[in-house]
Amino acid sequence: MMDAIPEKRLEVLRQVAELVPGAVGENCVRVGVDGVDGSGKTVFADELAAVLRSLGRYVVRVSVDDFHNVRSTRYRRGRLSPDGFWLDSFNYDRLRADVLTPRGPGGSRRYRPAAHDLTSDQVLDPPYEVAPPSTVLVADGLFFHRDELSDAWEFSIFLDVPFEVTAARMATRDGTSPDPNHPTMQRYVGAQQLYFNACTPHQRATILIDNTTLEAPHLIHVS
Repeated sequence: MMDAIPEKRLEVLRQVAELVPGAVGENCVRVGVDGVDGSGKTVFADELAAVLRSLGRYVVRVSVDDFHNVRSTRYRRGRLSPDGFWLDSFNYDRLRADVLTPRGPGGSRRYRPAAHDLTSDQVLDPPYEVAPPSTVLVADGLFFHRDELSDAWEFSIFLDVPFEVTAARMATRDGTSPDPNHPTMQRYVGAQQLYFNACTPHQRATILIDNTTLEAPHLIHVS
């Protein structure tokens, strides 16, 4: 994977990887990669995991996409509702109980990597896995700096990308409108604006990264 990463992007990934704190004793280190839809969270998290492994660290990847609520919960406020997307999309109780708490300080390190299958809409209860001591958990997902999760990260990243750019990326990926102001996009854009107003993720994150130009992201702020 790393051979295919542009040089400037790889340089930033290495900078970030060097900033990820070391483990305390046998505790895991929890790294959250946050950003709006289309900001590039999954790819960034995958690449960061690869760079961390190249530095000799044991890494486990988890995505909030495997912790959706069932459809009846996700759409109970309406399929176009920004409040519904912000409040009802993900099962944060399962994410905390199955992944973040057992990987936290003094945790058991016994975790389950998924709670829901998006295609079938089935709730999942996979067998527990055990992370080795000092594992780095790299998780990607929306709304990772909301109040319920803001204390769950030893290190967190927010990818800052304008809605005009993320909407265009989503249009290519999902076939949605490339216009962030289109009525069909307000579920997503409106939800992110609710998130920004309630939780100021740009300020809560350990690192703020401009990921507008995928080949050459750059660090805006390190707290």
